[in-house]
Amino acid sequence: MLLTDIEFHEANTLKEASEWMGQYAPDARLMAGGTDVLVDLKTGRYSTSHVVSLNRIAALRGLTTTNGSLRIGALTTPNQLWASTVIWERFPAIVDAVRDMAVPQIRNMATVGGNIAGAVPSGDMPPILIVLNASVILWSRSGEREVPLQDFFVGPRQTVRRDDEILTEIRVPYPPPRFGAAYTPFALREANGCAVAAVAASLQLDEKGIIRNARVCVGAVAPVPKLAQKAGAVLVGKAADKAAFRESAEAAQEISQPISDIRSSADYRRELIGILTRRALDTARQRAIGERP
Repeated sequence: MLLTDIEFHEANTLKEASEWMGQYAPDARLMAGGTDVLVDLKTGRYSTSHVVSLNRIAALRGLTTTNGSLRIGALTTPNQLWASTVIWERFPAIVDAVRDMAVPQIRNMATVGGNIAGAVPSGDMPPILIVLNASVILWSRSGEREVPLQDFFVGPRQTVRRDDEILTEIRVPYPPPRFGAAYTPFALREANGCAVAAVAASLQLDEKGIIRNARVCVGAVAPVPKLAQKAGAVLVGKAADKAAFRESAEAAQEISQPISDIRSSADYRRELIGILTRRALDTARQRAIGERP
């Protein structure tokens, strides 16, 4: 498809964008930074007759703190996350996710909301935000609803978002004391390569160093970023040590559903998940006890 075959709509307000999406759906696509949507249109991954741009809606940009949680506007870019003192001090695991995401030019254009709403199985932001207990806000003319991010994805490039809904922000609760998280991806090439496999993990420890709560999410090895419930549950009540992390890694491997493709075999991806889980948990432990990884 030639991009000249598409009617481009540049919304100034959420109401205007929602009206266009409702009018032209299902033959319409929302566009934020355009780093995924435009590539998909040019390569023919899907076709559409209408593109609705959100770029003029300033309210969808930036970071704010409200009611004990961090609000990340959907149009906030990875480089804006990287430049944020709050992210570095309170959410270093988000730094893990944006450090090697694409190239600088893409990090200046891509958006956090787009990385989530695109629902690409190898997306970097969803796994770490899931273990941080993040949720997304979906706005429509009939109101807004908050959806836990772990429940947002239903399949590759498929989510629970309705055609007239717009993802406006991501809410991440501020972590409790003795909490640590980490994201460990593996790609064939730095920056440009999509993750072959990835793991995000979080730990909350008690005063004696025993794990009170744990979450593990695998990425790029299932149709959606998958919260490995068993991998987190086997850690609770145990010391944060290599033996516990090894047991969690085995559980994460069990829940993985990798495929074989040009980048890797399924067996290799499954093996990677075990290694990456142990690494993510160890980094999360260091952060929980106040050490610098």
